[in-house]
Amino acid sequence: MTPALFEPFRLRDLTLRNRVAVSPMQTYSAPDALAGAWHRVHLGRFALGGAGLVMVEATAVTPDGRSTAFDLGLWSDDQEAALAALVETIHAGGAAVGLQLQHAGRKAGTAPPWDGFAPVPLAPGQIVHGPDDRPASAGGHAPAPLDETDMARLIDAYRDAARRADRAGVDMVEIHMAHGYLLHSFLSPLSNGRTDEHGGPLDNRLRFPLAVVEAVRAAWPEHKPLACRISAVDGVDIGWTIEESEYLARRLKAAGVDLIDCSSGGMTLPRKEMLLPRVPGFQVPFAERLRKTVAVPTMTVGLITAPRQAEDIVRDGRADLVAIGRQMLVNPNWANDAATALMGTKGYALWPRPFGWWLARRERAAHIRG
Repeated sequence: MTPALFEPFRLRDLTLRNRVAVSPMQTYSAPDALAGAWHRVHLGRFALGGAGLVMVEATAVTPDGRSTAFDLGLWSDDQEAALAALVETIHAGGAAVGLQLQHAGRKAGTAPPWDGFAPVPLAPGQIVHGPDDRPASAGGHAPAPLDETDMARLIDAYRDAARRADRAGVDMVEIHMAHGYLLHSFLSPLSNGRTDEHGGPLDNRLRFPLAVVEAVRAAWPEHKPLACRISAVDGVDIGWTIEESEYLARRLKAAGVDLIDCSSGGMTLPRKEMLLPRVPGFQVPFAERLRKTVAVPTMTVGLITAPRQAEDIVRDGRADLVAIGRQMLVNPNWANDAATALMGTKGYALWPRPFGWWLARRERAAHIRG
């Protein structure tokens, strides 16, 4: 019997070979905002390692939308061509490709994390945007509040990036609405102090993020799935709640979103320790709740490290996909290893054929010698 973790999963016309995804993990390794050899090697190894879905890291839709000067971007023909080469590499390893569309909002204009996310001098003409003028952290750049013209421009940028992603061969796009970045900052009362139609009541705070989602869905092919990553709760000072996430998930589903990627926190910079115990699978209850109350497919993250742990999450219906981050960095073959951990030598049939036949043969030879 095939483990639940290795059952195929379909979203619209996309069928994933299994339920293992690679989380979008920013590497801050694109000085020209271009996907290069680094990204092809880094992400291609996860495809060969057996993951069903490889998520490309947060990719900015405008130059101002980058967290750092080393983020990926998708607003030019050169970036589109570089992305197409990356997609070809991941597809060659047998995995589907997801791309996370991003605008950093008030978290833009910082150094990479190994330099503490410290604010850096802005380039000429660069503007940090947010819902209001409060910075993401003490000493951070004070954002310029978005006006209607800015919002229209950014909606166009998201739409254009989605079209470029489609031409590059991406299988699924995910709109980043989590971790204190632009769209999350509109959602959360901790960062949105506006008094116009984009602030205050929940439906007002949803107005601009939902307009982005609707524009991307209209530009993104009907047969391809659309996902959104959300912070299910802010985790500090109450802020955004799980009940609001349920309401948002219903609105996203109605707007044509096929998958909710459930994370949490990230409102502050540097990221404060959340008021959530960081235990294995600590984010899973968010995905489980939305999956059951909204009847929408979910992807879960959060200290999921062991094959049996991931198998139980999927088998028990707590989430449809399990996204692995840090553990993939430790072991890019995590999905392949999970297949053999759960299925024994039969699991080698799920490895890339040039690997699996040899390793299975080695196992048989060792068994005979034993």
